[in-house]
Amino acid sequence: MKDSIFSRNVALGALARQHLDTLARDEALARNAIEEALELGSMVLLGNPAHKDLQPLLVGQPARIKVNANIGTSPLCNCMETERSKIEAAKRAAADTLMDLSIAGDLDAIRKEMLALWHLPLGTVPMYAVGQQLMDSGRDIADMKPEELFAEIEKQAAQGVDFITVHCGLTRRGAELAVKGARAMGIVSRGGSMLARWMLENDRENPLLENFDRLLEICRPANLTLSLGDGLRPGATEDAGDAAQWEEVINLGQLAARALASGVQAMIEGPGHMPLNLVSGQIQAIKRLTHNAPLYVLGPLCCDSAPGYDHIAGAIGGAIGVMAGVDFLCYLTPAEHLTLPDEKDVFAGVMASRVAAHVAETALGRPGAIAREKAMNMARKNLDWAGMANAAIDREQLEKRREPHSKEEVCAMCGKFCAVKMLQGK
Repeated sequence: MKDSIFSRNVALGALARQHLDTLARDEALARNAIEEALELGSMVLLGNPAHKDLQPLLVGQPARIKVNANIGTSPLCNCMETERSKIEAAKRAAADTLMDLSIAGDLDAIRKEMLALWHLPLGTVPMYAVGQQLMDSGRDIADMKPEELFAEIEKQAAQGVDFITVHCGLTRRGAELAVKGARAMGIVSRGGSMLARWMLENDRENPLLENFDRLLEICRPANLTLSLGDGLRPGATEDAGDAAQWEEVINLGQLAARALASGVQAMIEGPGHMPLNLVSGQIQAIKRLTHNAPLYVLGPLCCDSAPGYDHIAGAIGGAIGVMAGVDFLCYLTPAEHLTLPDEKDVFAGVMASRVAAHVAETALGRPGAIAREKAMNMARKNLDWAGMANAAIDREQLEKRREPHSKEEVCAMCGKFCAVKMLQGK
């Protein structure tokens, strides 16, 4: 088509021609259905041509729900070997994407190595690199020059980053609502807090918003997908649904439409903390206000008082969220709010989000999820442990727990009292 998303974004068109048939088969979707969703902006095809050996990925229902794992260094824990072990854990747990949230060390070297080791889409938050440069040189975040931020985005696009979180919808008014209002937690987004400080200290508007067209010009040649960040997401359940949050959501919907019209793909990042009774309604409202763009959600985290178990609280919210329209789950780990996750936390976080996605897809009647359930039930009925392992979301866990009694036909809980075997007359 003359004015299709593929003609406006040449890199996306080339990616689609090369990979769309394979992706359609893997997702059990018709190619024309995917093309229509990409055209409408309800689905994105993640993939930067500069990311070598990349396996592109579709995000947006009715494609399979995807799960992201966040990794990266911090000033208190900066070890590239640890990051490599996290990448391996994310691979074992079958994460779909990775985000590098590093804020310490040689960020260019870290990012390049992650791009080389990870062959699925990789995301970043460019504001973090700018913030590190400023703070490590003794400058204040408020001293940032907008040119420094755009130069960082351009550099990361050339390096092969596939999607970036940019807090374009965070306005000075929104920052004031969050900081000077009645919020329990104010602004909890790291990138959002940096931009808010810059705006409030300099009495200026968000440079990413004022120069949004420039951002689009940088992203289009690299098919660098915008993950429009929720800088004002609630950081406490009592803050959910306040004016600051909704002002930003409205802005994100308008920006997503502008991006799509210019040939740049966009996702929307969704809320963090909110009580369970608000999840479904808020997700539906966000999807409506953002024109059904793919929704990428942290959690939602449905309680504030479960440190060490936030991956569970997040999985509960995630399952409800997917049923209401979430397309992409960002994991939480047992380390959330406490420390930097290690490889065990990464694995646990990915698996919790994968379980949440499967629970919701089963409830939605998705064929792949239903087929997995049927395979597990048939294997259990036949005491077929190999079949159970094949159907398990976490095969590694099943085999580990089974191993001490792996020569037994039944499990160690019931032994000869096994209900299944008892009714088989054996």
